[in-house]
Amino acid sequence: MDNLCTAIGPKGLITRHEFVRLIVQSLYSLGYRKSALTLESESSISGKSSQLELLESQILQGNWDACIDIINSMEDLVEEARSSALFLLFKQFLSECLNCGNISLALHILRNQVPALLVREKVCNLARGIFSLKEIGFRNKEEIHDLRKSCLCEMEKLLPPPILLAEGRLVYLVENAIIAQIDCCKYHNTDAGVSLYQDHCCSRDQIPTETFQILTEHKNEVWFVQFSNNGEYLASSSSDCTAIVWKVMEDGQLAFKHVLSSHHKPVSFVAWSPDDTRLLTCGNGEVLKLWDVETGTCLSTFGGHGFIVSSCAWFPDSKQLVCGSSEPGKGIYVWDCDGKEIKSWKGRRMPKVSDLAVTPDGEHLIVVSDKEIRKFNVETSTEQLILEAHSITSLSVSTNGDYFIVNLNSQEIHLWDVACKWDKPLRFVGHKQDKYVIRSCFGGLNSSFIASGSEDSQVYIWNRRDPKPIEILSGHLMTVNCVSWNPRRHRMLASASDDGTVRIWGPSKLNSHSK
Repeated sequence: MDNLCTAIGPKGLITRHEFVRLIVQSLYSLGYRKSALTLESESSISGKSSQLELLESQILQGNWDACIDIINSMEDLVEEARSSALFLLFKQFLSECLNCGNISLALHILRNQVPALLVREKVCNLARGIFSLKEIGFRNKEEIHDLRKSCLCEMEKLLPPPILLAEGRLVYLVENAIIAQIDCCKYHNTDAGVSLYQDHCCSRDQIPTETFQILTEHKNEVWFVQFSNNGEYLASSSSDCTAIVWKVMEDGQLAFKHVLSSHHKPVSFVAWSPDDTRLLTCGNGEVLKLWDVETGTCLSTFGGHGFIVSSCAWFPDSKQLVCGSSEPGKGIYVWDCDGKEIKSWKGRRMPKVSDLAVTPDGEHLIVVSDKEIRKFNVETSTEQLILEAHSITSLSVSTNGDYFIVNLNSQEIHLWDVACKWDKPLRFVGHKQDKYVIRSCFGGLNSSFIASGSEDSQVYIWNRRDPKPIEILSGHLMTVNCVSWNPRRHRMLASASDDGTVRIWGPSKLNSHSK
């Protein structure tokens, strides 16, 4: 017979005995009992440890002294788990004593054996249990056997490996191996199943890398783009004082839907309501307007009277919106869709707001101003502050609400956790940003990628785990101000540029197919 401690695998990291035992467990869990029994017989390796098999037999036979000895002999059992296991044994033992009317034995055990092995609190719990158990009544042998099996099941939850293997251990290890391969795949952007038959590695056609449409309807620089939350529309805004709503067609092409032309100054910002029925447009140094997406009509105007709106965002209910002012002291206002003020943060201590965002759960408001990042709890108004070394120009929150990124004029993008537990951010470099407001975004499956515009007329894409770009997309002729990744079509990206165009990017295979 082979040595049970023999290592297998090219790196010698796996012990034969452990590996076979995991296979046996997996065969049983999959319902292949005959195969599991055959493997146990052929390998002389049981799916259960000898200690567990012995404990099972003693519990089912009601040999409680032997059970106590087995539990006390388990070296890998921490004291808290040992105490809980002994409690289960004594509880079952005492219940059986009471069931057969032997109250004196139950009291003897409780007074003499239990205190030596359990802490006072557990002894008291057992004592109280005697009175409740007396009310249950007589149990037959079958019922006693079922109770012993239940006791065993509860006991198994306390036993550590290698005494007891965690349920589905082999599947867990294989899943973690798959996750590790996915994490190492810089282009992974699909929720399709991953095969076990070969190492996983996606090609670059999983992300947008080539232009497949150029939108030229704007008459001047395009400053902002954003896909709707359902991925069915795109809104773009321009220094030509308009915003345009585009419809994403089934074939991936974008079609003109509305031009929104009520602003008197360049439109620097747009924000979709979470239900995608309305759109906010923010005039540069001007007012905020609310539009009906279906009809293209203006519903309301916010701001004015000295309140210059610089940025805006929606709360998850699509009924409230928040706006920040570029004027120091004016602060932040929360309005309903009729213009009624709900809440505000204002006063001398409030600096001018560069950008803001609401987390998807609506619990927090994140605000950037100069070199400061402030996270407000919307309900309590409590505040957390993060300081950056360089000026911040823009902000974006991941779709799951766990992270946010800020663009700095130091030519870096910093990724922070929304919970504010990190001491320092993850940094992404490579793009050019010195003079202008450049906006970045999360994108792809599980927000695994970051994309950004750049002053060198290119679009940069990073895998969130890599500080250096994995793709640099060329095509624009001037500064790329903003990018937006379609939240539903994970291989579609839009970019807005000072060259007056919006480019729609897709995977290389899509482009070659359309030709």
